[in-house]
Amino acid sequence: MKKQIFIVAMAFAMSAPLALAQPEKIGTTQLKPEAAQAQAALWASKFLARYHYKAMPLDDALSEKIFDRYFKTLDGEKLYFLQSDVDQFDVVRTKLDDAINNENLTLPFTIYNLYQQRFNQRMAYARELLKGKFDFTSDETFQLDREKAAWPKNDDEARDLWRRRVKNDWLRLKLAGKDDKSIRETLDKRYENYVTRMRKLNNEDVFQMFMNAYATAIEPHTNYLGPRSAENFDIAMRLSLEGIGAVLQTRDEYTIIREIVPGSPAALSNKLKVGDRIVGVAQGDSGPFTDVLGWRIDDVVQLVRGTKDSTVRLDVLPGETGTDGKHTTVALVRKKISMEEQSAKKSIIEVRDGGVKRRVGVISLPTFYQDFEARRKGDKDFKSATRDVARILGELKKDKVDNVLIDLRNNGGGSLVEAVELTGLFIDKGPVVQQRTADGRVDVESDTVPGLAWDGPVGVLINRGSASASEIFAAAIQDYGRGLIIGEPSFGKGTVQSLVNLDRFAPSDKVHYGELKMTVAQFFRINGGTTQLRGVTPDIKFPVTGDNDSFGESTYDNALPWVAIKPASYVPSGDLKELIAPLQKRHDTRIAKDKDFQYLQEDINEFRRIRKENAISLNEAVRRKERDAQEARAKLREARLAAQAPLDEAAAGPESKEARGKVPAPVKPVKALALKGSPRQDDGLQADERNLAAELAAEKAFKNAKDVILQEAAHVLADEAAMLKTDTRMASRVMPYRAPTKDAGN
Repeated sequence: MKKQIFIVAMAFAMSAPLALAQPEKIGTTQLKPEAAQAQAALWASKFLARYHYKAMPLDDALSEKIFDRYFKTLDGEKLYFLQSDVDQFDVVRTKLDDAINNENLTLPFTIYNLYQQRFNQRMAYARELLKGKFDFTSDETFQLDREKAAWPKNDDEARDLWRRRVKNDWLRLKLAGKDDKSIRETLDKRYENYVTRMRKLNNEDVFQMFMNAYATAIEPHTNYLGPRSAENFDIAMRLSLEGIGAVLQTRDEYTIIREIVPGSPAALSNKLKVGDRIVGVAQGDSGPFTDVLGWRIDDVVQLVRGTKDSTVRLDVLPGETGTDGKHTTVALVRKKISMEEQSAKKSIIEVRDGGVKRRVGVISLPTFYQDFEARRKGDKDFKSATRDVARILGELKKDKVDNVLIDLRNNGGGSLVEAVELTGLFIDKGPVVQQRTADGRVDVESDTVPGLAWDGPVGVLINRGSASASEIFAAAIQDYGRGLIIGEPSFGKGTVQSLVNLDRFAPSDKVHYGELKMTVAQFFRINGGTTQLRGVTPDIKFPVTGDNDSFGESTYDNALPWVAIKPASYVPSGDLKELIAPLQKRHDTRIAKDKDFQYLQEDINEFRRIRKENAISLNEAVRRKERDAQEARAKLREARLAAQAPLDEAAAGPESKEARGKVPAPVKPVKALALKGSPRQDDGLQADERNLAAELAAEKAFKNAKDVILQEAAHVLADEAAMLKTDTRMASRVMPYRAPTKDAGN
């Protein structure tokens, strides 16, 4: 979550280069604020100063924080500005509050325009370097992370920084087997594309960056959402939109169809294929075409989306033809498109224990989603994470699984209501989470629905990317003694955000102010503790796979502190304490012998070593030796994985729609030729520079990679199932609410 400020520009700027000078005309448009943006900023400041959980007055002290964060937002890696650029604005460090209060945002836009100029200058220098040659025999190094570095002192220092950057880009392609001509063309096009993308940024993008600098200067999880970002946030929560069902991407100024959603208008038409290029969009049966060649992808998407049952016409250049190929016109009627890829999914992992086979049902939940509007309108089929999980639990009962694992790895949260209701599937009524508002009032959110959707053993798999609603659910399951928490400590986000629609203060329906996602409360576990900063500590601890020094709530400099309040009144469902030590021992013993787990640990250790050193060699011989060693390790692993038998069911993925509800109905296993989480062999290219078919094939291979973490979590739950079935007395203590069952095997 760190650094995930809603910024359009950073996607373009993160990998690019630049130079120096005073704002001068260099062929770029100087962006200016609009009156509506100044008004939106003022309204946002009133809410942030009064209703935020950590309310702070917009004064000189906060202005200084905004100033520093805005420069960090624009140039967090210290790649573009010089120290002198920052120094010249130092006299206005305490004036950003005045800019907002006086509805005059000229200052932040002036800073951005200088940034844009520096960006273009650096890119021009980078492209100039491509005309020369690099010496790859010297012992130079390239610094990977410059967030804590100083700004370049002068032009010479800035040029040397970018010389090394371009040299590293060149070396990566050289090591991947590219010749000089191909490398020069690839990099020149890459840097040119950076400039093109930068030119497509508009004043809404700049305003959003500045407002996010303001919002996050108060607290990490407060954000400003411009009108378009607010719409996308809403789509992400309800997992649906109205459109044609095609995932679009920009490549070489063309809008490319990257994926077609099964069952969508795009799929049912049989007239569109992956790789086709959309060059024009028209509304209705007879509206004129708008040429979209060279457009920003979000602008094209805005034209393609529309009201359900309305018609959109596309001017399509087939993917297999050249740029002068014959165009086709495709008319489609927009429909409601469900984003099933982000919905809850199930799979079944079979674990053999001697002569007994244990079946562990896995429910992967990427986010806690809910279609709030559909629910408010009384739609009986509104999209909901809890409803989907309840349906899957019913299917897993028919599949006769021994245990259920809820996979919340990298689930960053979502709806608080869904976290409460999802917990209710596993407990028989009771409090789930406590909320404390800024004025100290504590409210308890409870499950009020009697009965359990699943009364068997359950586990929750978490990692550092599990945050917010994920932590509420995991903490409640742990506090009730209802299930085992497995994995590594979670993110540590213990705050609650609410959306404030600023459009209600706009003078007319034509003026849009956007939304605030504002922290309004802190949540606490029912035991009185909080997940803030510390996260949820797992019962069964796996090796830490991430970098806790750079990712997680504790890495924010202005995160809320850890505190505790009075526990809620609740009755634990069970007590798993006597299970934890023996299960941890079995886990430790097993992974010590598991070669795949050792491989994963090697990759983690190597990642940490590189991050700690924060530098890589620019000597070709040194880098080639490192690459050869990596390739040798990868081939050994691939050969071992290919030879493994029986095939690993964890790699097979979710069951097909046709298989759901049948007993048993696993997907045909797929041989996993890589480990999930292992680094991909570096080809020196960026995603949009690779052949689309090859990129999609690589993504498919990643999905089929062996997931050793998931498989080991299933082994832990299989161990638990065995212990509970062979020791009925233990089972009665651990799960007193459930009648014991004898182990007849499978």
